[in-house]
Formats: sequence, C-alpha cells, structure tokens
Amino acid sequence: MADARKLHPLPVPAGARATEILPALRRALDGSGPALLPVPESEPTAGRHIAEALGADEPLGPGEDDSEDPTALVIATSGSTGTPKGVLLSISALRASATATHRFLRGAGHWLLAMPAQHIAGIQVLVRSLLAGTSPTAIDTTAGFRPDIFAEAFQRMPAGDGPRYTALVPTQLSRLLDDGDSHGNHSSDHSGDHSGAGAGLRALRAFDAVLLGGAATPPALLRRARDAGVRVVTTYGMSETAGGCVYDGTPLEGAAVHIGDRSDDSESSDSQSGDSESGVISLSGPMLARGYRRLPDTTAFTGGWFRTGDLGRWRDGLLEVLGRADDIIVTGGVNVAPGPVERVLSEHTTVREACVLGVDDPEWGQAVVAAVVPTDPSAPPPVDYLRAAVREHAGTAATPKRIAVLPRLPLRGPGKPDRQAIREALSG
Repeated sequence: MADARKLHPLPVPAGARATEILPALRRALDGSGPALLPVPESEPTAGRHIAEALGADEPLGPGEDDSEDPTALVIATSGSTGTPKGVLLSISALRASATATHRFLRGAGHWLLAMPAQHIAGIQVLVRSLLAGTSPTAIDTTAGFRPDIFAEAFQRMPAGDGPRYTALVPTQLSRLLDDGDSHGNHSSDHSGDHSGAGAGLRALRAFDAVLLGGAATPPALLRRARDAGVRVVTTYGMSETAGGCVYDGTPLEGAAVHIGDRSDDSESSDSQSGDSESGVISLSGPMLARGYRRLPDTTAFTGGWFRTGDLGRWRDGLLEVLGRADDIIVTGGVNVAPGPVERVLSEHTTVREACVLGVDDPEWGQAVVAAVVPTDPSAPPPVDYLRAAVREHAGTAATPKRIAVLPRLPLRGPGKPDRQAIREALSG
C-alpha cells in the first residue's frame, strides 16, 4: 500500500471555466497524473462531502488500480439512495467509450459542453475532445441554461473544420425547442444563421449530432425535436459504463446488453433480432468500470457485467428502457412499470413532462399517481382523457388514481426527476 497511487480531488469550475480542468484531465488520461475525483467547485459543502465519503487524498485500495491500465477518474454517483459511490474508471474504459462514440457518429469532431463537468456526461465531452485533439467550447451557465447563451457559445465553435457535437438532457432540449416555438420558428432551416429570434433552436439544428441522455426522453419531445430538424441521438448508460453505451437503442461497438437473470444463458436475452420479455438490464464491454471505490464486495459488477437495476426489453430489435426496477409499483398485486405509463401521458400534446410513481394506499398497497407539466400553463391537460388513454394502452392497473398538474418537475443531478420530492408533493 506504500506505493499505491492516491486519489486526488479535482475541483471543477462551473460554466465556461470548466475547460480549466483539461490539463489535469489530460495527465490522468495519459497515465502521467494521479487518479482524479471531480467535485463541484461552486458547491464546496457538497464537494467536501463527496471527498470525505470517497477517501480523497488517500491511496487507492486493492483492486482499485492497475499499473498496466491505471484508474484515471473516480466519478461520484448517488443513484437513487443519495449516498455517494465512487465509480472507478480506467484509462482504457474512458478511451473505449470516446472511441466508440466517435465511430457511431461522423467521426471525431468539436464538442460543446453544456452540462456540469463533474458528471460523467459532461466530463466525457472533455475526454472526447482531448482524444480527438480538438478544443471544446463551454457554455457560461452561471445564470442558468438559456437558449441565447447556448447560441452565443455555438458561434464561438470552429466552423468548417469537422463535425460539431453537443450533449444535453431532456430539460435543456425542451428549453431550446421552446425558443423556436415562442417566436413561431418551426422551420427546418440549417443555414446556420443564429441572429434574431429563436437563435438557440437554429444553433441546435446546426449540430451534426445532439446526444440526449441523463433521463428518459418523452416520445413527444423526441418527435418534436426531429420534426424541428434537430439530429438527436438518444443515449443510455451511466457512470458505471463511462457514459452512454447504447445509442438509439443499439449497443455501441464492443458493448453488450443482456436482459434478465445472468444465470439464464438463453440467446434471446441478448438478441437484437426481435422482441423479448422485460427484465433487468446488464451491460458489458471495454467501457465498463472496474468497480466502486471502497466496495470490493459489491455484486453489481460480476463476471465482466454490470447489473444496472433498470428494467428493459428488446422491441423491434432495439433496447427499450422501462425504468428502474426499484421504481416498480405494486398495486393490488399487479406490477406496474412507470416508464410505459409516462410515455402514454407524454404523448398528449398538452403534456410537456410526466412522472409516474407509487404512493402508499390502504386499499391497493400502492396507488399509481402521476405528475404532469403542461405544455401551456394556461391550458391544463385533460386529466380524464389522460387516464382513459393510459387505461387503453397500458391497462386498468396502470391507470393513475390521481394526476396532479405541476408547474415543473423537481430535478436532481443532470436532469433526472427527483422522484422522492415528487412523491412528497403528491402525498401532501
């Protein structure tokens, strides 16, 4: 242990200053620097909590490093528990993820950073830029994410020198699309004119690809984006897979997906040729983390696979993610997955976002309830119609006992709905 490498905290500035971490990140990726633990510079209390919980400035333990393939980053992730876990990402895992992403897209290019760089989706924008030999552009988010600032940052990106990419969460995409709607700007013009009204949306349309992840994307939002001429690529993955490893429902090169119990070796569980029953998603590939910091006995990583805790199924040869297994609602003895219900609700033009969950109920054990955010605050969604639509498409048991209209969904992390906060709001 005397010669073990230490884990160094890496304060990550917010907004446009995030690129200041590039030199340290470069050294971590070429093995000449220490393993890094990114923490938010603008949130010192949260940063200290993460650093203390994950043993910053202390040596990496047995199995947490490898002289042949050093650990480059330890990414803090709380999942749904709020307790930090440190995801151990090797140099090879980060490189494999970035390489597979560029192969899926139009090759290496210039990236716009629009998310906090202490999260995996944000720091991978910087990793991809370093490996591509390009200089990333970062958005100034000190005043929040705004379409005009997004457009201004786009104008600072190199033009005519390879493809341009960015990565967003659904909330950011929605705001950029609203920028066009608020000015009646629905055209699919790709001219690159970013002046005047709707500049954020026009900038968005000029990207060669917009990676979208971090949270489930409502189908209506996805259609709206593509109808507006935005080249959206949906992504599925997490810190444990060095970011997204399934793009548009298809595993990236080298990645593998298994549905169901890993003890079930039936070929259909890994097949993309048709449909399958739902089950827990497991992921594998060269972008997989080596485990968790200080959790050597975790069962999440077994035999080269990571058991995600998400439910999914193959549908028309593509991976469909149904939501967290621990979010399953047991109502009247029937299991209800929130994801399909949320998709039905979000299909209605009056619904911008939806979150479905279970609340304690003396009769049903758990009652299915939903929170929806209206597209137009002055035109609340037709609740009775929404309930009828769910009954028709997802069954009686899945029909929400109550649908509450909220001005916005509480969020946590990089754009994920805060289900506990929503549950408390609906239980009050």
